[in-house]
Amino acid sequence: MAETAIKHGKSPADGLAAAFTRHWFAIFSILYGAFVFFPFLAPLLMKLGWDQWGSAIYSFYSYVCHQLPQRSWFLFGAQPSYSLAAIQAAWQNASDPMILRQFIGNADLGWKVAWSDRMFSMYGGVLFVAWIWYPLRKRIPTLPLWGLVLLGLPMLVDGGSHLISDFAGLGQGFRDPNVWLAQLTQNGFPQSFYAGDMLGSFNSWMRLITGGLFSLGLVWFAFPFMRDSLEK
Repeated sequence: MAETAIKHGKSPADGLAAAFTRHWFAIFSILYGAFVFFPFLAPLLMKLGWDQWGSAIYSFYSYVCHQLPQRSWFLFGAQPSYSLAAIQAAWQNASDPMILRQFIGNADLGWKVAWSDRMFSMYGGVLFVAWIWYPLRKRIPTLPLWGLVLLGLPMLVDGGSHLISDFAGLGQGFRDPNVWLAQLTQNGFPQSFYAGDMLGSFNSWMRLITGGLFSLGLVWFAFPFMRDSLEK
């Protein structure tokens, strides 16, 4: 194969570049898809008793995600998510995020996915939006920079307000009870919607939605440039 490429005036590197150009989206889907879904392998490995391999995944993804257990999902347990109080009762009665993030789960609560919900929404959203964008790529114009900023702004506000709230201590800031929201909506929703970070709460929904909006903006803005440079 290399000899054929050389006879036609092309080196093996040219052949690889051409192959990448033709199949760039499939390569992206495989490699980036593995990056997105590997955190879900960690709880499975822990469930199977392969602790060393599961711990390695948690350790690797700890560099790109805070992995706070009250803002993460759990597999193979009684519930898909748990309150801060439940995590503290099972792990340590601490509000230090550096301590809480070390809790990966147990046989009763299940095992934590190595992504927080926001990180999965953001990183996973890029993959899902890209899969929708690709078949329509020749008909969708590039999103202007102001559009990316607009779609990223909700995550900046939500994440920033979480950060400011957490300065008062995890579970102690204004984003934990969301009294302002209860007053604004005249307590029209169950208390479980307003308080805490569990799946289905306002905080959880906001992390998922704003992460997804940012992913939409990122793909819509950046992927047309890859299309134009690779699909000539």
